[in-house]
Amino acid sequence: MSKIIKKEINKLMKKENKIINKKRSKIIKDKLDPVSEKIEEKIPEKLKGTLESAFYNAFKIVFQKGSKYIEKLYDKEKLKLDHDINNYSLNKRMTRKSLKLLDSQGKKSNLINSAISTIEGVGLGVLGIGIPDIPLFISMILKTVYEIALSYGFSYEEDNEKIYILNLINVALTSEDEKLIYSEKLNDIERKITLGLELENLLDEEIKETSRVLSNNLLIAKFIQGLPIVGVLGGITNYQYLTKVSKYARIKYKKRYLTKY
Repeated sequence: MSKIIKKEINKLMKKENKIINKKRSKIIKDKLDPVSEKIEEKIPEKLKGTLESAFYNAFKIVFQKGSKYIEKLYDKEKLKLDHDINNYSLNKRMTRKSLKLLDSQGKKSNLINSAISTIEGVGLGVLGIGIPDIPLFISMILKTVYEIALSYGFSYEEDNEKIYILNLINVALTSEDEKLIYSEKLNDIERKITLGLELENLLDEEIKETSRVLSNNLLIAKFIQGLPIVGVLGGITNYQYLTKVSKYARIKYKKRYLTKY
């Protein structure tokens, strides 16, 4: 492994550790958490179940039937070709410039997807629509991760990779102790995939788990988004969560790619 690769992997590990070990600020815990708890108390119990089911169904639809439609939103073959060219360049001559070329496509797609997700979320928020935008939201998250995966030479069709993606989302959108638990689980999944070992995880159970994570984290935002005009505030969370997922996905996929050397 070259010095450039080692240095880059160390940088990625520092970025990952910063995300994994990030603590919630005292202001959020002392000021915002009590407010969130009061809002959550007013949310009907039925809505919580509806939200979790909506996420579950959205993942099922996209995984089973939706990938071919998502792929119409980007040029899959071009992304694969760009990776092959960049990979060849990296193998021929290892430089910081060739490493940066690997990042360019993933960052570009993130900007576009974040903008679309924000417009979609805010637009529906103005209308007072919170739950129906979930399939669109899930599609944008998966589209972003798919493009990042392709830009680093990884497929996403196999169940193992879908399980990897679901747990990547879990890490990105949880905090503190829960984030650490999912991080360890994700690393174990990655290790088994790399070694060609069979995963014991069931895709359907992983979908349920990620649906629970998303439901818990977006419950208040989606409730607010269901209120006309005020819903704009809830809609903006689409951008925030998509940014968290894309940032973490770029770190994980790039590190997976570089550790092959």
